[in-house]
Amino acid sequence: MLFLFTGFLAYSRLSSREEEAGMVFSNLILATIIVLAVGAVVFGLTVALRTYVKYRGKRVITCPETQKAVAVHVNATNAARKALFGKSYVRLDQCSRWPERQNCGQECLSQVNADPALCLVWNMVDHWYKGKTCAYCQKPFTEIHWHDRHPALLAPDHTCVQWNEVAPEKLPEVFETYLPVCWNCYIAETFRRQNPEKVLDRTWERGPGGEYIPKEDSAAPVAKPATRN
Repeated sequence: MLFLFTGFLAYSRLSSREEEAGMVFSNLILATIIVLAVGAVVFGLTVALRTYVKYRGKRVITCPETQKAVAVHVNATNAARKALFGKSYVRLDQCSRWPERQNCGQECLSQVNADPALCLVWNMVDHWYKGKTCAYCQKPFTEIHWHDRHPALLAPDHTCVQWNEVAPEKLPEVFETYLPVCWNCYIAETFRRQNPEKVLDRTWERGPGGEYIPKEDSAAPVAKPATRN
């Protein structure tokens, strides 16, 4: 009787260990599936996000039909959605020649795919201003503000306009004849043009530290030493 009871306890312990081992194995399989699923989702979202960042923003390319500059915009949201499922589908949703040529073959996308960053409008603007100095104060351009304090352009007729007020497809042509103007000088010149009666012109020169200081009037009378009679 004691022998049977001992055997039953041993069998129970063995069965319990097998069940525990089976549960551990099942948990490992479930954890592996979850990790693979999460990894696949993270990978897909990463690819989609990179695709969206890659194709967002307006671009200026050369129209294959007219050989002139045109402004285009890729449907970055749709491209990112397709990339999430491993598909590559890049199409335009805006063009400065639309709606007249909306049914074109979009052959210009070959330029976008060849170098998406090169034809971005803000990259073109940043490259043009880099290394230049303001036409008025001669201060060099450093960081370009994209959301406020936009730098401006000085036209041949001496009018100023901020670069973001120019149609993107016109920028390559404008950059050939216009001069760069910083935001501070743009505000000053705009006020001068709109309120000429409130402006007093003064000549300025550089100080020892490079700062601008009012230049003394060369026509001002010079004091003469007193003479004795």
